[in-house]
Amino acid sequence: MAEQGVRIGLSAVVIALRDGKACVLTTTGDDGSAALPFGPFDPTRDRTFELALRAFVTAQTGFRLGFVEQLYTFGDLGRASPRATPGPEHHREVSVGYLALTADAADAPAAEARWTPVLDFFPWEDRRDGAASCQAALIEGLRDWAAGDSRRAARIDALFAAAPGQRWNEGRVLERYELLYEAGLVDEAARDLDKAPPAAAPGRPMVSDHRRILATGLGRLRSKLKYRPVLFDLMPETFTLSGLQAAAEAVAGLSLHKQNFRRGVERTGLVEATGRLSAATGGRPAELFRVADGDPSTGEALGLPLPALR
Repeated sequence: MAEQGVRIGLSAVVIALRDGKACVLTTTGDDGSAALPFGPFDPTRDRTFELALRAFVTAQTGFRLGFVEQLYTFGDLGRASPRATPGPEHHREVSVGYLALTADAADAPAAEARWTPVLDFFPWEDRRDGAASCQAALIEGLRDWAAGDSRRAARIDALFAAAPGQRWNEGRVLERYELLYEAGLVDEAARDLDKAPPAAAPGRPMVSDHRRILATGLGRLRSKLKYRPVLFDLMPETFTLSGLQAAAEAVAGLSLHKQNFRRGVERTGLVEATGRLSAATGGRPAELFRVADGDPSTGEALGLPLPALR
């Protein structure tokens, strides 16, 4: 029997705000699909996972990472990567995912690197104008797949708020994607099973399981908005409250109640007025704010409110 081994890869979900959209740094996989920055960990050369991650992200995209946090370890049998460590095919591929946030969304220097809107990959996650236009077709496809199975039907109702009284939980991005994968409604499911792709599959596919990794990162970020002030890691040094709300809406995929959002921000004490006005709003000049003195990432700092419009 051939000797089994494990190859470790590192993938980066780097998120920024660009042109009012939450965007992720992507490259191009061997099949032309979008890919996360990804590279192998060499135990004979690399001292730590994080140092290796930083090195290959810069090499592939020209972008230098700031703060990063580990997301999850992805090791499902049969996963493959576009930049796997060279070696025998019987090696098991494991990927350690990381999440990074940046306020610097300048064009990536590398030719194949670009900032891609996150919701291009998950259009059903955008509910700023109500349920996404693709949701009705998705629910129909999921109902056909459930075929009267009560457990499947309950998952559909809970995850997609598809029944009266169900509320949308913006943090369950990964669970929704995995349900669509299980039902064979995304391109990756057909690819992995060597079947014809589903008709009009929603969202852009990604190489390997990178869309699953990205779903994990977006879900983590959305959940953290409520209990940690992570949104400020995406904001410029000064900002208007309207700009802060627009950023929260772009990440959460929700329309927020303006007055309740502002009252909630004031209660947190996380921002302070600069005494200056911005004329870039296109209308009446708006007051500029900044993060209050102190590091909001330490201590018992609160997250920001997400009072969704109903």
